[in-house]
Amino acid sequence: MCGRARCTLRGDDVPRACHRTLPPTRSLHMDRFRPSYNVSPGFNLPVVRREDACDSDGYVLHCMKWGLIPSFTKKTDKPDHYKMFNARSESLNEKASFRRLVPKNRCLVAVEGFYEWKKGGSRKQPYYIHFKDGRPLVFAALYDSWQNSEGEILYTFTIITTSSSPALEWLHDRMPVIFGDKVSTDTWLSGSASSFKNLLKPYEESDLAWYPVTPAMGKTSFDGPECIKEIQVKPESTTSIAKFFSRKGSENEETKLEQKVVPSQGFIKSEEQAEEAKKTEVGDSDLKSSQDAKKVQTKRHYEDSSDESKPALANKDLSPNPKKKREKAKTNAADDKQPNLFSYFGKR
Repeated sequence: MCGRARCTLRGDDVPRACHRTLPPTRSLHMDRFRPSYNVSPGFNLPVVRREDACDSDGYVLHCMKWGLIPSFTKKTDKPDHYKMFNARSESLNEKASFRRLVPKNRCLVAVEGFYEWKKGGSRKQPYYIHFKDGRPLVFAALYDSWQNSEGEILYTFTIITTSSSPALEWLHDRMPVIFGDKVSTDTWLSGSASSFKNLLKPYEESDLAWYPVTPAMGKTSFDGPECIKEIQVKPESTTSIAKFFSRKGSENEETKLEQKVVPSQGFIKSEEQAEEAKKTEVGDSDLKSSQDAKKVQTKRHYEDSSDESKPALANKDLSPNPKKKREKAKTNAADDKQPNLFSYFGKR
C-alpha cells in the first residue's frame, strides 16, 4: 500500500511541515526534486533527516529516491525501487534491510496526500487521502545509501506502514505511519530506539478525509490537478447472468400457463377457466364411461336371459351322419337355380 502520493510542496515548505523551526544545516540534491501530483517509487522527494554528526542537533534537507536500495546490494545489480518502497512497522527488527537502519537512519517525508485503491468486483477505484485543513502529511521513513559499479552514491528511502485505522479499514488493511505533531517528529528523528516504538501505530484522529478520484491516475505518466479531482462513483450493477436466466425462465412458465390448450375449448387465459375446462373434461369422461357400462350391462342381460327367450333349437338336426349330409347337399344343389361352373360345362 501507499505506492502513490502527491507532493507539490516547495523545498522550503518541507522542513516547516516537519515542525522544523530552524533552517537546515545543509541541503543536498534539491535540484533533482520535481513537484508532482502523481509520485511513485523511483521519484525524487525531499526528506528531513538528522545531521551525520552524532552530537549535532541540526538536520539536513535531502532529496532522495523513493524505494529503498540496501547498501549491501551488489554494485552490478540494477536497482529496483518497487521492491522496498514500504516497510512494515511490525517487522522492522526482523529484517536485516531495516533493522540496521533504525538506530541512526530515520527520516521524515512530507506530502499533501496519498492514494489508495479500493478493490471491488472487476475494477479498482482509487481514493485520495489527505488532511481536511490541507496541511501536509508527515510520514515515518528509513533511508540508506548504495554505491553502484561506477562509484555513484544513491540515497533511497522507504515509508513505514502499520495496520489501518478503523475509519480506513474499508479501503485497505494498511496505512502509512503519520505523525500529527511536533513531539512525535522530534522523537522519531532524535529519540532513542525504545522511545519511538509507541509512535508506530495507526493515525486515528478525525481530521483525515478521502474521496474517489479518476482511475486514469493509475498511470505514472498521468499528472496534474486532475489527479486529485473528486469524481462520482457509479455503483456496480448487481444483476448477474444467473438472475437474468432465472427471471426469464419464470416468465416462460407464466406464459405457458396462460397459453394452456384444452380440447374443444381453445386457449385458457386464467387459472379459473383452466379449472372449469378440467371439470368439463372429467364430466365428459364420466359420461362416456357410463354409456360404455350400459352397453356391457345390456349384453350381459342378454346372455343371462332364460331359455324361453332364446331361439328354439329342438327341431334342428344335429346328427353328424355323412349320408344325410350328402343327400341334403344334392337337394340344395337341385333347388339352386343360379348357374355355376359345372352347369355351364354340362350344357356344352
